[in-house]
Amino acid sequence: MEKLLEQTLLYDFYGELLTEHQKQIYEEVILNDYSFSEVAQEQGISRQGVHDLIKRCNRILKEYEAKLHLVERFLTIKGRIEEMDRSLREAETPDKEQLTGQLRDILENL
Repeated sequence: MEKLLEQTLLYDFYGELLTEHQKQIYEEVILNDYSFSEVAQEQGISRQGVHDLIKRCNRILKEYEAKLHLVERFLTIKGRIEEMDRSLREAETPDKEQLTGQLRDILENL
């Protein structure tokens, strides 16, 4: 998974578990694409301090994911829904019973 997408998903699921200070800096660097230097100057801390905080936040968010697997579950369900959508779009003849069976099989695997 692309690093920025991974960071965004982890933040979406677990960001509220960070402190307000961590959230503010993480959002500015990762979500708003500010440089470490820009954030450091705005916050009155060193560039290295911003870098270390981002690394620490990434580690914390990954630890939550390792324990809770919410992003993994989300991506699995999203993939299954896309599979269901593809099945519906690719069906040559709209046989309601056949489609219902296929969709039921996909849902049971969730």
